[in-house]
Amino acid sequence: MADNDRRQFLGAAALGAAAGMLAAEPALAGTPTTATAPAPPGPLPVMGPIRQVRAGVLDVAYYEAGPRDGKPVLLLHGFPYDIHSYVDVAPMLAAQGCRVIVPYLRGYGATRFLDAATPRSGEQAAMGADAIALMDALGIKKAVVAGFDWGGRGAAIAAVLWPERVKGLVCIGGYPIIDASRAMIPGAPRQEAAGWYQFYFHSERGERGLAANRRELTRLLWTQWSPNWRFDDATFERTAAAFDNPDFVAVVIHSYRHRFGLVPGDPRYAELQRRLDALPPVTVPAITLGAGGDGVAPAGNAVPSPTKFTGPRIHRLVPTAGHNLPQEAPQAFAEAVLELANRPG
Repeated sequence: MADNDRRQFLGAAALGAAAGMLAAEPALAGTPTTATAPAPPGPLPVMGPIRQVRAGVLDVAYYEAGPRDGKPVLLLHGFPYDIHSYVDVAPMLAAQGCRVIVPYLRGYGATRFLDAATPRSGEQAAMGADAIALMDALGIKKAVVAGFDWGGRGAAIAAVLWPERVKGLVCIGGYPIIDASRAMIPGAPRQEAAGWYQFYFHSERGERGLAANRRELTRLLWTQWSPNWRFDDATFERTAAAFDNPDFVAVVIHSYRHRFGLVPGDPRYAELQRRLDALPPVTVPAITLGAGGDGVAPAGNAVPSPTKFTGPRIHRLVPTAGHNLPQEAPQAFAEAVLELANRPG
């Protein structure tokens, strides 16, 4: 699909209809981003009201926009972010007839575990299972599932383990499922340095540091991961409130220890993880977005993991966007979601 076949956005908050057929495509030239735009005047918009629904092991807090009978879209945030990564994306999609669901992940915001005895796991299989459980709870049979960071991994897991439930996948970079067999193989020194926080969280000192300094630490990560994004104090604080969840530290620490094989997972996800160990391919239609200004995962600039996408796939580069791409470049992200939502089938 060529760029001149794609209708442009109508105004700041409405998307044009996107073409239905997917094909390999070069970087998205000229895509506007908000990476260096100044904050708008007046109070920041807050996504609300927040609803609650019991889904799997969680009482999930989520925001919903758009018509109830619209094209379902599930948007999943990452670490250390919250639903406001989609504060501009959600109204764009809702204006084009999508039913938009944006949940707080386990350990964030008002999402809570139903049972005090449930392990506070942050393992990758749990993220995919949570997405499907939420769709079940809301009566959604099939949806476009999109996300970045933890949310992109959860979206991809939903796509590979439950392809009949996923109409299309949008994620950042390439194939995001963690290869457990290579967890202890070191990368290049530059990439190891960018992942300093993961190794910090492996220690008791790091766990205590996150608990004591969660705002200072997460704001540092925002700055390092999105060097072109000029966010202000209010924008950060709007999201940082989600880190006051009583399970935030436990879920984060488990996530970064489990992926390196340092702690066991929740037994309820053992079979799902066994299937993920085979690194199954994404067979559903997919759009991957490369974040050209990502300070932690610069490999997103390249067309990644072609053998892991056996269905139709487009990869586009959003040149200056950092790790929090949906909030930094909402138009590019929303356009990708809408293309899949409008795809027949």
